[in-house]
Amino acid sequence: MGIVAEDIARVRAASDLVAIAGEHIALKRVGRQYQGLCPFHAEKSPSFSVNPALGVYYCFGCQASGDAITFVRELEHLDFAEAVERLAARAGLQVRYDEGSGAASAERKRLAGLREALERAIEWYHQRLLTAPDAAAARHYLRAERGYDGEVVRAYRLGWAPEGWDTLARALRLPNDVLRDTGLGFVNARGRAQDSFRGRVLFPIFDVRGEPVGIGGRALPGDAQSKYKNSPETPLYKKSRVLYGLNWAKGAMVERGEVVICEGYTDVIGLQRAGVAHAVATCGTAFGEDHVQVLKNFGRRLVLAYDADAAGQAAAERVYEWERKHDIDVAVAAFPAGEDPADLARRDPEALHRAVVEARPFLAFRLERVLGAADLHTAEGRAKAAEAALAIIAEHPNGLVRDQYVMEVERRTKIDHERLRERLRPGAKPIERAALAQPATLGRAEVEVLRIAVHQPEAVADRLHQVLFAPGVGRRAYNALAGAQTLHEAIDGADDVTAALLRRVAVEEPLNDVDEGLAALVRTAIDRLRPVPAENTERSWLKRSVDELSDAGTQRVAVDRLVRWLVDREGA
Repeated sequence: MGIVAEDIARVRAASDLVAIAGEHIALKRVGRQYQGLCPFHAEKSPSFSVNPALGVYYCFGCQASGDAITFVRELEHLDFAEAVERLAARAGLQVRYDEGSGAASAERKRLAGLREALERAIEWYHQRLLTAPDAAAARHYLRAERGYDGEVVRAYRLGWAPEGWDTLARALRLPNDVLRDTGLGFVNARGRAQDSFRGRVLFPIFDVRGEPVGIGGRALPGDAQSKYKNSPETPLYKKSRVLYGLNWAKGAMVERGEVVICEGYTDVIGLQRAGVAHAVATCGTAFGEDHVQVLKNFGRRLVLAYDADAAGQAAAERVYEWERKHDIDVAVAAFPAGEDPADLARRDPEALHRAVVEARPFLAFRLERVLGAADLHTAEGRAKAAEAALAIIAEHPNGLVRDQYVMEVERRTKIDHERLRERLRPGAKPIERAALAQPATLGRAEVEVLRIAVHQPEAVADRLHQVLFAPGVGRRAYNALAGAQTLHEAIDGADDVTAALLRRVAVEEPLNDVDEGLAALVRTAIDRLRPVPAENTERSWLKRSVDELSDAGTQRVAVDRLVRWLVDREGA
């Protein structure tokens, strides 16, 4: 049993679908309908249409359709009852449950209780910062070193956690299980409730709807405890999908079609105070694909507002994969060396705003970092710069894009573009110096299978062969792994370039499952075949087998069959 049908109807009638969808995508009125880019699939031209009178939507691109309840369910990954309750709370309505839905109802009540407890704690900490004598040092720090006045403190609901071991637990009288499940506290070895946050300035974390989910804490300068402390993962708080500031920034994101991503809470506050209202930050974890999944519905241009070193070290292959898979554009805002957005917000807010406005595509930013640091006054310096630049350009999957940047390298280094293009062609002599710095300029499919071979060796132990890898560093890396008992043994026995590649894939998680990764590698191996099979029968068999690589039901068998064929062919 579930929510009473009458209450479902009331919630559906009270829900403004245009307003709800408008929090996630930009909608434009066209006649009596509203249109925008569909949040359920990647597209460049609007095919998502909302009928405000009937409260329904339909996408002419992917055929997604439904009402406000369906929209919330699909976009926020909720079950039916959770979506109805979310919309009921938004409309100020209460919903009733039929008898028999006890377990689900109890869980919803538990989560509601956790949110209420977290809200009480945030308000208690906030008032402590505003008025308590023991928060004087925190108020001075925020005012003198961060430039935050009372308006900023109130807008972001900043708080102060006092030094006492259990001050919050005693003040709010929260049960031990609530302390644990909100991340506000825990039971210590003596069996007593203890606060998680002590002696810290607190930054409350809210979800996209503005409901509290966690807290980030910062120690005052000179404090011996660790500088930062964040809420642990809880039933309310999933770090890989939560972004600090999204509740405040979502409207500006939709309006601009752009999202600015930074690393810290103070960076978000600095950016938003400098007029960059569409800024958010990750919460104690690296920016990843789950974050991209959340943000792409608000804006298709993602600007990385990190310090220069952090932005330059972002994993290029993953960025390009996100751009292809999610139809987004990733750019980078350039800041002075050693400065982050929070620093620049205080020193020169206009420069901070300008850095975001002038953000450059990811590849252009990385290329400028190399060429800008190079000595271009000598022939040797220009040659070294070209080698390093080509290693970066080679990582981009789009040949047309690569070619445009080759012309930029020609302009800056005075080396003929045809000579530069030759170094990018398959089979060209490797640029060893660049390869040492950027070891994985080989194909994406080879890198992905090497990741799998390192992280899931048992899944591919009997399914790989060197014939799948092009001659070069990829094949050397595979052979090193195949001939060793451990990764460290493989690295120790490899040349410098191969060892660098193995270390890189050892710290990168696979992007695909095993069969998808192997299927992509088999395709690249077959694409390298010269000459193709001469007999019509064999050509037909090969085409049919390659087609089966795209079918989940036949993929595994097709991979293994084609690997055996490639091995036999090389032996012949």
